[in-house]
This record gives sequence, structure tokens and C-alpha cells, in this order.
Amino acid sequence: MKNINKSELEESLHDAIRSGNVIDRNTLRIILTEIKLAEIDKKGELNEQEMLALFEKQAKMRRESIAEAEKASRSDLIPVLQKELSFLKTYLPQPISEKDLESMVRVAIDETSALGIEEMGKVMKVIMPRVQGRAEGKTVSGMVRNLLSEV
Repeated sequence: MKNINKSELEESLHDAIRSGNVIDRNTLRIILTEIKLAEIDKKGELNEQEMLALFEKQAKMRRESIAEAEKASRSDLIPVLQKELSFLKTYLPQPISEKDLESMVRVAIDETSALGIEEMGKVMKVIMPRVQGRAEGKTVSGMVRNLLSEV
């Protein structure tokens, strides 16, 4: 995982432009634009956690685009999207294993004293900041739902 720092991202963009790496250049331009828009909305600079969320959002968009391209038989788009996703993953933390995720969800359930599915929101509020960037929300909510149904 690379550090997410606006000045380093800008330097990486310049390197990509100089080297002629179109994929990295385009992906970095999109990310830097997203950062600038978010800073305007926030009226201040983003911290590393907020920038990480932008990288996660872009990675998720690429995964969804790959799935859509596969459905539409657009094999010409898939390699580019996969390269963009691969580039974005270099800035994201390593994914958490299912076993570790289950353990973390169990701890969050114990901490919140959740007794059923109706208290899923309390558990999600505790667990999501802990797994941010390492697990998708859909996966986490599925795990929380399954474990709460056992309680």
C-alpha cells in the first residue's frame, strides 16, 4: 500500500505523463479531480482516511464497470479497466481474510451487545471504520447479518 498524499499523487501524475503511461495518467487525473471536488465540498483539505475512501470508491466503480462490460460482451474495455483497478489497488490496504473479518465482527457484536438483526446498524457503525479499505461494505453487512441471525 502506497501512502495517499496529494503532493505525492501529483508527482506520480507527472511521472506517468513523462513516461507515457496512459492508464496511470488517466486514473490519477480522475483521483486528483475527485480529491479537489471533495476538498471544495469540505472547504478544507482531506485527511488520509477521506482520500482512502475516494480510492475505494474508484476501485468499486472499476469492479462494477468490469462486470457490466462482461455482461455486454465488451472485451475491449475489460483489460483497461483491470489495469486501472490494479493501479488503484496499490494505494489500498490488503484485503482482510474472511476468518479475520468474522472475528472482528464477533468482537463488534460483543461490544455493542447486539441481540438480533434489528440491531445490525449499531454493529455496522462500529465495524466499518475498522475494516475500511480492507473489506467491501456488502461483504461486511452479509457477515454481520449472518452472525446476528445466530444470536
